[in-house]
Amino acid sequence: MKTKLLMSLFVLMSLLFSAQNTDQKMISKSFSSFLETLKSKDIDKAVDNIYPKFFTFFPKDQMKMILNMTYNNPIMKVEIMNYKVTQVGSPELINGEYFSIVDYSTRIRCNAEGMQEEMRNKIKDVLVQKYGKGSVVYYPNEMAYYINAKTKACAISKDRKNWKYILVEREMKQQLNKILPKKILDKI
Repeated sequence: MKTKLLMSLFVLMSLLFSAQNTDQKMISKSFSSFLETLKSKDIDKAVDNIYPKFFTFFPKDQMKMILNMTYNNPIMKVEIMNYKVTQVGSPELINGEYFSIVDYSTRIRCNAEGMQEEMRNKIKDVLVQKYGKGSVVYYPNEMAYYINAKTKACAISKDRKNWKYILVEREMKQQLNKILPKKILDKI
């Protein structure tokens, strides 16, 4: 009897772990696809993958405009060189939606070729303030900044199949209070 009980418990735990692991793999794959849309500058597709409630305080058209200005700026070309999903948290059901924290890193190249030295220095100060001194390197021969950014995102889904995302930045925490549960915000 004890053996059957232990075996049943083991099978149940295995199924739960397997389902959780499957969720995390699905989120990782889906989030990588989202990052790929940013890397390939497919702005419309990227915006379609953003959590809809985000647009309650940041209009969709404004988001598209900012992303277009960021990735298609002739003065400072921004390019995602590569990215890697480093960790995906277990999805948590809160108020009818599943939330998972995604840790990821990106290597970004910002070409500052068309800028005067004073402007390049100001840009460097802003980048260092945002990403940290050890994460921003300027290569004068290329006139480009390389940024190694370790950041977080929140994956959200109603059905654990179709995931939408919010890229989480410290500066946005006040706005995120309006759309993300406190339990999730505390993990960010």
